[in-house]
Amino acid sequence: GSRLSKDIVRKDRDYALCELTFLIEDEELRKRIEELGIVPEDDLLVLSRRIMNGRGISRINGETVSAAVLKEISSLLIDIHGQHEHQSLLYKGRQLEILDDFLKEELDPLLKELKSVYSEYTKKTKELSEAEEKNRSLDRDKEILAFEVNEIEQAKLCEGEDEELEAVYRKMKNSRRILEAVSLAHEECGYEREASAGSLTGRALMRLRQVEDLDDSIRSLCMQLSDIDGLLNDFNRQAADYEQSLSFSGEEFEAAEDRLNTLNHLKNRYGNTITDVIKKLEEKKELLDRYDNYGEYLTGLEKSCMELKERVLLLSGRISGIRKKGAGLLSAKIAAALKDLNFADARFEIDVREDEERLSQNGYDEAEFMISANPGESIRPLREVASGGELSRIMLALKTVLAGKDGIDTLIFDEIDTGISGRTAQKVSEKLAELSRTNQVICITHLPQIAAMADFHYGIVKEVVNDRTETVVNKLSEREMILELARMLSGAEVTESVLESAEEMKKLAEGIKKNGSR
Repeated sequence: GSRLSKDIVRKDRDYALCELTFLIEDEELRKRIEELGIVPEDDLLVLSRRIMNGRGISRINGETVSAAVLKEISSLLIDIHGQHEHQSLLYKGRQLEILDDFLKEELDPLLKELKSVYSEYTKKTKELSEAEEKNRSLDRDKEILAFEVNEIEQAKLCEGEDEELEAVYRKMKNSRRILEAVSLAHEECGYEREASAGSLTGRALMRLRQVEDLDDSIRSLCMQLSDIDGLLNDFNRQAADYEQSLSFSGEEFEAAEDRLNTLNHLKNRYGNTITDVIKKLEEKKELLDRYDNYGEYLTGLEKSCMELKERVLLLSGRISGIRKKGAGLLSAKIAAALKDLNFADARFEIDVREDEERLSQNGYDEAEFMISANPGESIRPLREVASGGELSRIMLALKTVLAGKDGIDTLIFDEIDTGISGRTAQKVSEKLAELSRTNQVICITHLPQIAAMADFHYGIVKEVVNDRTETVVNKLSEREMILELARMLSGAEVTESVLESAEEMKKLAEGIKKNGSR
């Protein structure tokens, strides 16, 4: 999931592809993976990443995921140890994490509870800090708040009032045009002028009624024209009423305009609608009431902070007690594992110190690994005395002790052979073999003692093909594996005696794996 340089893609190639397939058999691991939204298919999980021009496309079981999800899933499946990871052993924060991993079963419920309480505590202390800052400008804030509450209350708002008033105002504002149009229509359809629709229709109806008895068909025409005359009567009556309704004074218009301006001012300042303004009024009244009782509010916050801090300290104390007790047990196990790795006289201790000033969601402890690698040497912090080779072996000892504690089945060791040789290398190989009984162990090494102990071997070679260097990884047959061991033993020239030594080394390794260390 980490960012990669575009240089990782070979020249003249569009992309680089990395793909790993995992068999998921552990139910707890399956549950943790499913919590991240990924469901293994037939117990298989296929992780792939395609890198193009510095960008990566990550997939799990063919489904595109973010680099962050890929990284989190990978951290549950693989534990990679190179020089960087060995150096991380020198940091106190990492040392505390290792101790907590060892005590995972006992600590996890308490750490989870502490994290929750500490989060609540930090939120409450932030609220208190902001409240104390607010208290310093309280008089000015109360004055502003009181003005705003009074401004809204004086308006005596009613929900929906603005919409009704806007319709009335629009009618008033356009009353001249409206009145002219309605008056003209009334005049043209009324009875005041001889040529108006009402007058003409009335005269026409009167003439038809004079002759309707002479022909039945005329009676039908009379009825139709009578309906038209009735409609014109209704229209003229309603038009007259509407003209009357448009009668208003200049004072009424100004009052409507002023009210609408007031409503729009309040909406611009406190909300988009009258409903929003009324809601804001309630919030401000509640806040003003709190300001009036601010001393009580601050006292309540201070009390809450004190109570939460007491809970945090209580949980931190319980966690610290478990850590101190567990530190002795882990120290003894690591010291025993170090003896197996040719630290014959090593002393190892884990110093757990309390410091309430360092209070966090992990408690208030600081852990430091202490070691004395040789007789007569005083025990000192690991960061002051450990060499690269010693760090590699200490990391291996830790992994042996913690095997199965973190739920990660696959361990990859790169540069585990840094700074070691001879008998020490043999001891490291035996410890790796021991670790492989509970975990899948992949090791990159240049030492024959370590390579000989492996169950499967892969050769990594660089070849020049068409003037280009390619790195090739091949699974070795038994014969190829013996040849590779011989090259490790002798360097360039492989003689029969070297081959015999390689075969003997492999037999010894198989015997150790079968019967235990020598």
